[in-house]
Amino acid sequence: VQVVESGGGLVQPGGSLRLSCAASGFTFSYYNMRWYRQAPGKEREWVAAIIGAGGSTYYADVVKGRFTISRDNSKNTVYLQKNSLKPEGTAVYYCNADHFTGYPRYWGQGTQVTVSS
Repeated sequence: VQVVESGGGLVQPGGSLRLSCAASGFTFSYYNMRWYRQAPGKEREWVAAIIGAGGSTYYADVVKGRFTISRDNSKNTVYLQKNSLKPEGTAVYYCNADHFTGYPRYWGQGTQVTVSS
């Protein structure tokens, strides 16, 4: 089983970035997919979720209207499009795969996003 995030980097405030999360080793369409982030010195927080293969989406209030989560079941990949980035968005972003029954759960290793001028 692998969950691998990519696409992080340094971006200026107001810029955009798209994160990807590639999954393998399990039946992707059976899993709800979520993005979390952890800023330095803070607890990990939930950012966005896409539920089921059909893809109902949910967002934390702090990113609503700026971030878009999507999935491509043919590629076993989930994306997080991040627009209008703010410095407080600097964090390690983690992808989570959560079986629709609640177990098992898988985590990626994270990808660093730094928003700075």
